[in-house]
Amino acid sequence: MSGVLLWVICPKENAGFAATTSYSLVPKIRAQVRSHNSKGCSRLNFSSGVFAAASLSSAVANPPRSSVEKVYEVVLKQAALVKEQKKERALDVRKEKGQTDSMTRGDLLNGAYNRCGEVCAEYAKTFYLGTLLMTPERRRAVWAIYVWCRRTDELVDGPNASHITPKALDRWEQRLNELFEGRPYDMYDAALSNTVSKYPVDIQPFKDMIEGMRMDLKKSRYKDFDELYLYCYYVAGTVGLMSVPVMGIAPESKASTESVYNAALALGIANQLTNILRDVGEDARRGRIYLPQDELAQAGLCDEDIFNGKVTDKWRSFMKVQIKRARMFFDEAEKGVAELNDASRWPVWASLLLYKQILDSIEANDYDNFSKRAYVGKTKKFASLPVAYGRALMGGSSKFAKPARS
Repeated sequence: MSGVLLWVICPKENAGFAATTSYSLVPKIRAQVRSHNSKGCSRLNFSSGVFAAASLSSAVANPPRSSVEKVYEVVLKQAALVKEQKKERALDVRKEKGQTDSMTRGDLLNGAYNRCGEVCAEYAKTFYLGTLLMTPERRRAVWAIYVWCRRTDELVDGPNASHITPKALDRWEQRLNELFEGRPYDMYDAALSNTVSKYPVDIQPFKDMIEGMRMDLKKSRYKDFDELYLYCYYVAGTVGLMSVPVMGIAPESKASTESVYNAALALGIANQLTNILRDVGEDARRGRIYLPQDELAQAGLCDEDIFNGKVTDKWRSFMKVQIKRARMFFDEAEKGVAELNDASRWPVWASLLLYKQILDSIEANDYDNFSKRAYVGKTKKFASLPVAYGRALMGGSSKFAKPARS
């Protein structure tokens, strides 16, 4: 269950937001393992703080790195690329002004972007409406990114998923390499190739998304949240890193580039966790369980409980913890929407608000995500759009933020 979501991923608050903020949302490893229960399952504490791996005894020469630490290295690389290419892009613009593309090439490229827009309009209607508020150049670039992400996701979740092999994903990655080198395979690749040549977009998040598809081919269980976090980054957090350079950071923003990317990552994780909680029953029927095995055991649950699909008090208690975690990531993401370019805030706010409501729907269904699919009705969707627009105009969430849930 990969569930790619187009810039349903947003940036972060101010310069004070650093790597430790994301770390505080993930259970600490080792140092926070408490007493075992009768099933031998460790209890994980969700209190804030830097990953325990960072504070292991000095006697350990090379402590293992957590998934969050590995992912944050990509965040830092993306942020550095933005800073580095600001000057380069200015030079490229001057060069482009001195060049004239042939009419044929220009027409083909426009056609490719327009087709990407049609795909976006068909499969992501709400988001597509939001993109229409962006500048034409950004709008087209976002469409191109969306289409590539959707095509990648379809490899393992689409109608031909049963025929997809690791070699097929290797070939898809080779096409990605060629695309970034300016040798696109088809019209959709051409649109993305043109986009990455204009914006400081690095190839690593794209490669990481393909890695998430590989994970789906060989993995159907996740022993703890550290493993699940990495999967969520691969299939959804990556989209934020791809999109921030296109969405743009507000000129008046005082936030560090790193904090903006870190918040984009937070919303991607929140969205994927929401997908997972919504689709528990659907995934179980495919033999997949995207829930931390140690936390299931801690709650007195096992795989058979998931496959049987019975809502019990144990299941309700377990789900409350999982929903709380997802909301924590949404809360972190909300703080950073104000850092986006003002023309990009509305679609991000719309996506964020709509996805948060899926969690409300799970609760309204009495945590029955085995036989009932949580969704946001059209009335609520339309009601959310003006709210999202209002928040975008206000420049952020501080005046609208709700009290933290207990």
